[in-house]
Amino acid sequence: MTALVLLVMITTADFHDDFESGIGRWEATDANAWRSLETPFGKVCELYQQSKYKPPHRSPFNVLLLKDEMFGDFELTALARTTTASYGHRDLCVFFGYQSASQFYYVHFGQATDDHANQIFIVNNADRTKISTQTTTGTPWDDKWHKIRVVRKSGTIKSYFDDMKTPVMIAQDSTFGAGRIGLGSFDDTGQFDDVVIKRL
Repeated sequence: MTALVLLVMITTADFHDDFESGIGRWEATDANAWRSLETPFGKVCELYQQSKYKPPHRSPFNVLLLKDEMFGDFELTALARTTTASYGHRDLCVFFGYQSASQFYYVHFGQATDDHANQIFIVNNADRTKISTQTTTGTPWDDKWHKIRVVRKSGTIKSYFDDMKTPVMIAQDSTFGAGRIGLGSFDDTGQFDDVVIKRL
């Protein structure tokens, strides 16, 4: 992304965090699993170990939620990098419409697709359920940084990976209204940076 495009996105954003001031604007299911990490390119948000957290239903263990902000229709973009070795369910996630630990949506950017990976899910007082009607064969994770995007508008949910014009997953669901937004992983580790959220 060019500096000019990034500047325009940040200027028009309702929320932006480059983590240069740490991760104090976020709340984790296990604070000991997350940290602000200094890199040669500045600070990033890192999920560096498995959270010691047991969700009430089968769903991701590693969740970092934005404090004091609720979003209905939105567009989120971020930089993401997995730090887990390659395997089928290698993943990072974006959470949204978060009402409670038992009610939320999430996009699972998984390396290989099946009914439990590389899909859009709902958790509604039960184990996570796939709601995506379209997906790809998998998210091509490697050790590099990638751009992710999630858009929710009028019940339509779309996610993007690197190609910001063509969605990799699509779902339709209006069970939950405005809720919290978060980052994380089902049970892997990874890093995030330059989170930009715009209300639609």
